[in-house]
Amino acid sequence: MLSTLLLAWYDIHGRVLPFRGTKDPYRIWLSEIMLQQTRTETVGAYYVRFLERFPDVFSLAAAPEQDVLKCWEGMGYYSRARNLHRAAKQVAGQYNGSFPADLDALRALPGVGDYTAAAVASIAFDLPAPAMDGNLTRVLSRFHGVREDVGMPSVKRRLLELAQADMPQTRCGDFNQALMDLGATVCTPGTPDCADCPLRPLCDAYQAGDADALPIKAAAKPPLELSMAVALVTCGDKVWMIQRKEALLKNLWVYLLTETAEKNADIEKALKSAGIRAAFQDTLGTARHVFTHRVWNMTLYHYLAEIPACREGRFVTLLEMRALPLPTAMRAAKEQAERLLEK
Repeated sequence: MLSTLLLAWYDIHGRVLPFRGTKDPYRIWLSEIMLQQTRTETVGAYYVRFLERFPDVFSLAAAPEQDVLKCWEGMGYYSRARNLHRAAKQVAGQYNGSFPADLDALRALPGVGDYTAAAVASIAFDLPAPAMDGNLTRVLSRFHGVREDVGMPSVKRRLLELAQADMPQTRCGDFNQALMDLGATVCTPGTPDCADCPLRPLCDAYQAGDADALPIKAAAKPPLELSMAVALVTCGDKVWMIQRKEALLKNLWVYLLTETAEKNADIEKALKSAGIRAAFQDTLGTARHVFTHRVWNMTLYHYLAEIPACREGRFVTLLEMRALPLPTAMRAAKEQAERLLEK
């Protein structure tokens, strides 16, 4: 039986992680949100630091959004942090700080989808809910010999049904985490380490010799490449910054951005709109940042303002800039801004 073999392996080989070994729904939910689009080895330090700042759902719910975004800085995908904040307020208010032990109620929280709801439900409350992520999809498609596109809704439903049938009556959270660990360390993408796999005796793909060809996925569309200009507008010991209103990087602080890599009228037009008189000084280099569906190829420019006055955004000192939540996409620009202000 899959669960018997798997849990025996997990008891010996399960990964030791900062967010493991707890039944606290708040901590489990926090770690699962962080793990959605961030590497496991990166999450650990952020998880510890975040808990130091927000040790429970009430402290997170009561915090200003800018504090939450600043604490999240560096992990990217900032909609996760905004939804985390909204969900904390909902749990604190609607559920008096206690996460609901119910899949539908968990799914209703902002930023919580099927996977996160199942992970929290199984690990915190031992509910038999398969947490279908990439690791589980890969392990189960190989184990059961599913040789169809796993992106198709009908195939997704079939894999979920198989996972539900494989789920033991107890240790449901351990079962999900064991599948995650097996997929991350043994049944990896490309060529899996079948020799060390506890499921090898029952694995359909191993018997058929095509484990490296599974799961079957349709080719992903390449991200959209965009040329961007980033203008660092300084005046004395201050630099101009704007709080984003657009959905991408919303409420984070950035430098002047225009969708062109060339120094041209777009920058001057934006400066004029903000009531800033500034002259071009220098080209500072280039930077590249990859989002999920787009890539920013950025050219960095320096402009010098006559006075630190503006109709939107604000001129900030070096210390003020470092206190603001900035997206990872602005890392290279921030380094250049620090160099200019430190002069």
